[in-house]
Amino acid sequence: MPELGRKPKLSHQQCLDLYYYMRLNREVEATMTKLFRQNKIVGGLYSSLGQEAVSVGTAYALEKKDWMAPMIRNIGALLVKGVPPRDIFTQHMAKFTSPTKGKDGTSHFGDLEKLHIVSPISMLGDLIPVMTGVAMAGRYLGQKIVAMTWIGDGGSSTGVFHEGLNLAASQKAPLVLILENNLWAYSTPVGRQVPLENLADRAKAYGIQSYIVDGNDVVAVYTAAKEAVDLARAGEGPILIEAKTFRRRGHAQHDPAEYVPAQQREFWEKRDPITLYERFLLKDKLLDVKSKKEIETKISTLLDEDREFAENSPMPPPELAEEGVYCSGDDCHKIRPSWQRPIEELQPPKSSVEAVWNVAGFGRGITPGGGIAPIHFGDTAVHRRPENKPTPPGKPTLRKKAATNRASKPVSAGKTSK
Repeated sequence: MPELGRKPKLSHQQCLDLYYYMRLNREVEATMTKLFRQNKIVGGLYSSLGQEAVSVGTAYALEKKDWMAPMIRNIGALLVKGVPPRDIFTQHMAKFTSPTKGKDGTSHFGDLEKLHIVSPISMLGDLIPVMTGVAMAGRYLGQKIVAMTWIGDGGSSTGVFHEGLNLAASQKAPLVLILENNLWAYSTPVGRQVPLENLADRAKAYGIQSYIVDGNDVVAVYTAAKEAVDLARAGEGPILIEAKTFRRRGHAQHDPAEYVPAQQREFWEKRDPITLYERFLLKDKLLDVKSKKEIETKISTLLDEDREFAENSPMPPPELAEEGVYCSGDDCHKIRPSWQRPIEELQPPKSSVEAVWNVAGFGRGITPGGGIAPIHFGDTAVHRRPENKPTPPGKPTLRKKAATNRASKPVSAGKTSK
């Protein structure tokens, strides 16, 4: 795993932006928790308490033209990309004014035309091949975009995680995958589902770069994400980032998470990402009592207005149920490819390649004595021991090569807020 190279210097305003979005993320979820307990939210509610730095820090590294596909806990990423809180409120309340016009009660919505957001998919891991396709399409059209999506530690054990990441690696797709290791896959601790200390080590199997970052340090998260985005845009993707953090609430509102040891919860509550970052800002005189109050007032005013709008919005009319079930053409959407390169570059003769079947680099084999030998195919019998010939005493038939992986060491990135 490479060391982080260029560490971007955040401006004063960027530092305050990160603080604002993390605070907004938390207050949006606090407002929705109240609405849920008032029976005004019709779907499930999935908290990201304690994980705000991951969503905000990674999404903040993207450019406006870039694409992202959040999961249900990445509300902070939606806010950074430009989704107003009222869209999140109305969506969870299934109101007619919501992005899906009341047809969903959670965060399953996107914006393909303006904000370049692909809707979450409930089947965990499926967003990885989807966003690999988005990344490849952007490169094909000459848009120089980067695609980003997220996955949890539990979701990284799905088959489609490996299939999607392998596809992205083989195509060198400009994809950045954020693996949020919050230590629990519903009620299963990560140590019971994965025999690895660092999930970022999985990147080595696909020959791609990976980073490990403190997911409760928003500056470290942003620094790692910004470098990964820049590398992916330059053709060095895909890149995997493991953010180590903790899910301080249950899987959803119905889950009290009594399976979490009290000592573990207490440890991570002392590492609250917003508290740590606020302490850092105050120490470096990037935030004072006055500016903090201004941010709090701005958030409170915005959420009061958007919550009132959501509560006063109508429910969808019954006849809407049969609309929008299938895409039927221009009455559904008018999204068309945005070419930013000459199409001729992708047509013969410029797109023609020589048909070569012999691929170099099959790798190296290991001889019975432990030496290195080329791998042979077909009827070649070099370095192969006859089946009826016994192995000499004291000499194993095959000596396994010790597994070494230097990609397990965490890296420090940027200024820390510890």
